[in-house]
Amino acid sequence: MAVFDQSGFRQPRIDADTRVSVLNSAYGIKAANPDSGDTITIAICGGVYGLTAIMVVYAWCNYNYRPIKAKGLSWVTCIYLSALLWYIGNIGANGHMWVTGAWTHCKVWIIWLRVLFCYVFASLNIVRFYSLDRVFNQKKPFTRCGSLIAGVIVIIINVVYCLVNQLVSDELTVAYVPSLELCNVTQGFRIAALATQWILWAGCGVLIYRLRNIQSSFNEFRESVAIFVVIIALLTESTVTYIHYQYYTLEKNRRIQKTIMDTIASNIIIWLIIGYPVFMSIFRRHEFERKWIERLANDNNKTAYDFTSNQQGTTYAKMNDNGDSGFNHSNLNFGEKNAVNSDYADNTEFVDPGSLRTDSTLRGQDIYGDANLPLSLRSNLQIRRPTLNSPTMFNNPNPGHPQYGRAVL
Repeated sequence: MAVFDQSGFRQPRIDADTRVSVLNSAYGIKAANPDSGDTITIAICGGVYGLTAIMVVYAWCNYNYRPIKAKGLSWVTCIYLSALLWYIGNIGANGHMWVTGAWTHCKVWIIWLRVLFCYVFASLNIVRFYSLDRVFNQKKPFTRCGSLIAGVIVIIINVVYCLVNQLVSDELTVAYVPSLELCNVTQGFRIAALATQWILWAGCGVLIYRLRNIQSSFNEFRESVAIFVVIIALLTESTVTYIHYQYYTLEKNRRIQKTIMDTIASNIIIWLIIGYPVFMSIFRRHEFERKWIERLANDNNKTAYDFTSNQQGTTYAKMNDNGDSGFNHSNLNFGEKNAVNSDYADNTEFVDPGSLRTDSTLRGQDIYGDANLPLSLRSNLQIRRPTLNSPTMFNNPNPGHPQYGRAVL
């Protein structure tokens, strides 16, 4: 069988045994061609991503379960998809396939799949942590528009980085070597890629530290620390592999180890984000949600939370003396300001904080009937304290449609 190099010239394909002998003598390693072990690795890792996909789908099917909704499933789904594409890039970049046919486009697999989505994975985690920091530490809203802008910025920065590497000469980055049927990655490119990953996750670590004292209902500090420990372990393993074992893609055990490590780390991070509320929804559904709502109500006796439902999702609105900010987790969107304010609202007071106390409202009662919830936690009611002489649904001469599809009392 013949192969074509990137210039289009036809060359005879190297014999498998000859390839191993040449690689062993050239690089002083124990080279091995892709075999059934690589296929089994691909299948097992694919199965792990399949299990995570089942969990994500289950979470979407139970989207109205409040502790799951509060995790921001849109962002979690994007993180999962970036991890999956990162894994697909690993199949080609780690040498699990014979580098022939479509696999000869080394820059596609290494730069545009592996590197790009490895960076996107880290960047999306940073945005998710930043959104929590912005709302709970900076007391500022993180709107749907803001989340979209953040997502676009993440994509643009990472695409520009990869585009620069695409345009740089192959001899300085990634090149296909047809005579040996392999993708050659320069050490300079690897070091630059590693340094960028360390910088991204260092920024993530700073945000995790800032989130250590936020409200208990949304506090993910322990999970976040576990995520950071996992990623530091992965980065350490990657640094050792890339620098000390430069030709790891040619050694069977090394390349399998690298792919498995990336798979385990990326999936553990996703499970740490939403795994606990998903499991609780299966085994202790009502009890866990009741306790979660109690924590939400008791976070701060001077803070009011508005739980409202609409076709776009649930809005968690936090109001205090420092201003108001919405928390719309339908796409980790900390709410649109107009989901909290109305033209006729007295912004100095939302609802009597005492109505959020759970001594006689939540404990020992079925929370699933709205009549048993505090008013601010009921799903189809918004309460606004009208100012003097402000119109209401009873005296407004031009009522039009109810605001946000709900009656304003």
